[in-house]
Amino acid sequence: MGSLSGKIAVVTGASRGIGKGVALALGEEGATVYVTGRTVSPGSAPLPGTIGQTAAEVDRRGGKGIAVQVDHGNDDQVASLFAQIRQEQGRLDILVNNAFALPEDLTEPKPFWEKPLLYWQMVDVGVRSNYIAAWHAARIMVPQKSGLIVATSGYTGVRYTYGVVFGTCKAAVDRMARDMAIELRPHNVASISLWLGLTFTERAQRALKEHPEMSSQTVTNPDVATSIEFPGRVIAALAKDPDIMKQSGGTHIAAELAQRYGVTDIDGKVPPSLRAQRGSPLYAPI
Repeated sequence: MGSLSGKIAVVTGASRGIGKGVALALGEEGATVYVTGRTVSPGSAPLPGTIGQTAAEVDRRGGKGIAVQVDHGNDDQVASLFAQIRQEQGRLDILVNNAFALPEDLTEPKPFWEKPLLYWQMVDVGVRSNYIAAWHAARIMVPQKSGLIVATSGYTGVRYTYGVVFGTCKAAVDRMARDMAIELRPHNVASISLWLGLTFTERAQRALKEHPEMSSQTVTNPDVATSIEFPGRVIAALAKDPDIMKQSGGTHIAAELAQRYGVTDIDGKVPPSLRAQRGSPLYAPI
C-alpha cells in the first residue's frame, strides 16, 4: 500500500501533460485520484490522451483513478464534480489546480496587440478556474481540518515568458495561493504555488520538434527539463509532510523542494533550480 493510501485527490486538466503526470505520481503512492478534463474520446483533441486513459494508468500504478469529464470554464460542471466527491468519499485531501487554456500558438513571438483577444481565456481557465475549484475544495477541507491545495505555476510569475496574458495569469495564481493560505491557516489547510520549469509534455515535445531553435533558450532548454511525473512526485512529498503548514502560503520552486525532500525524477536525477537565471518567488511561507 502506498503512503497516500486512503487519501482523496483531485487533479484538474489531467487528460495529458503535467496533470496526467501528477495524477500518476499520486496514484503510485496509493491515492484515489479524480482525474478531470474535457477529453474523453481518443483522437478528439490535437494531442493524445484522455481522462479515461489517465485514470486507467492510475489504477495500474496502484491507486484508484476516477475519470470525470469537466470543463473547468463551466461552474456547474465543477460544482457537480465536488458534489460527487463529497457523496462518494466524504472527504478531500489534495486539490491540484492544473487546468489551463493554453492557446495553440502561445510560443509565437508576437506582441499582445497582434495576438487575438481570445488569449484572455487563459484567465478564465487558469486563474478563475483555480478560484472556483479551491472554493469548493475548501468547503470540504475546512470542516475536516486538513487538506492541501496546490497551484501549478512557474518562473513566468516574475519573468517575461511568451506574452502578457500568460505572465499575468501565473503572477495571479501565486498571489491567490498566498492569500488563500492566510485565510485557510486557522483551519489547518495548506495552500501553495509550485513553480515548474520546462516539462516534457506532449505539447512541449511537439514545440521543440517544430522549433529546434527553442532548445538554445533557458526557458525551453531540454537539458534542464523534467518528466511529467516529477511535479507529482514533489506534490506527493508535500502531501506526506506532517509539517506541511510550515510551507503554506509560499511560492516554491519544485526543484528546490525536491532537494529538500529527497525526490528524484523518473531518471533518478534532480533538475536544477533556475532561480539565478529566471528569478526568485515573491512569496515565502506565512
